[in-house]
Amino acid sequence: MKNNIIVITATLCVLAIILACTDDEGNNVGLSNLTLVFEDEFNGEAGASINTDNWNFDIGTGNNGWGNNELQYYTDRPENVSLDGAGNMIITARRETFQGSPFTSARINTKDKVEQKYGRFEARIKMPGGRGIWPAFWMLGSNIETQADDDPATVQWPFVGEIDITEMRGQEPEITLGSIHGPGYSGGNAISGSYTLEDDRFDADFHEYAIEWTPTYIDYFIDGIRFNRIAKEDIPQDADWVFDDQPFFMLLNVAVGGNFVGFPVDTTPLPQQMVVDYVRIYSTND
Repeated sequence: MKNNIIVITATLCVLAIILACTDDEGNNVGLSNLTLVFEDEFNGEAGASINTDNWNFDIGTGNNGWGNNELQYYTDRPENVSLDGAGNMIITARRETFQGSPFTSARINTKDKVEQKYGRFEARIKMPGGRGIWPAFWMLGSNIETQADDDPATVQWPFVGEIDITEMRGQEPEITLGSIHGPGYSGGNAISGSYTLEDDRFDADFHEYAIEWTPTYIDYFIDGIRFNRIAKEDIPQDADWVFDDQPFFMLLNVAVGGNFVGFPVDTTPLPQQMVVDYVRIYSTND
């Protein structure tokens, strides 16, 4: 299904969006005037690293700068993140002692390399599963402060804004969540919507996860079906909508344990893999 002819790919993808982004009654609810501006198809030899022109590696323990009481150590080793030779990128969570942590995994991001304000952001992913496994495809504001400093151009979380395109509790493999975090609506108070598969699981096959982000709302899609809209008027009255003043970058990761999912158990099947077919960004032409 890979196609290296960018012009053809872009044309087909835009057409697919126009045709596929419908609700349950067949009504078109997606942005129709879009241009493909970025894609990573993860082509390469099996065991090869990801394209570092597009992606950075986060390295360290689950509480090294991102908290949540996670248990994994994120690495850049091929055992945790690499291409599979069939056009996919694999993030693998493993049960192994490494640098003092009982699990390893990977987290990658596009900060300072691929960033955009507004448009459509999508990925086709087969999710991992199992109690205590926490996969996510998400976004952060580009001026996030990653280390404490006095630079007025950087902003701490959640003031920088976070868009969760999808995240999943491994023990609930039929449910995906889409959320936003900002000042006054973060962590357990995030604004969220969920989508439940009927007689299916997100860890059984690939699904397309996407958002369409505009100055006043963010729409959430599964396989071209819009299942939720979070609008500017949905945030608390005394809070700020922090999704209209800067570009965001993307992240993909598989956490093990943490406040959101609880802890894995001895019967949690590991290793677990997030298999990513592609990641794409479209800009709006309005």
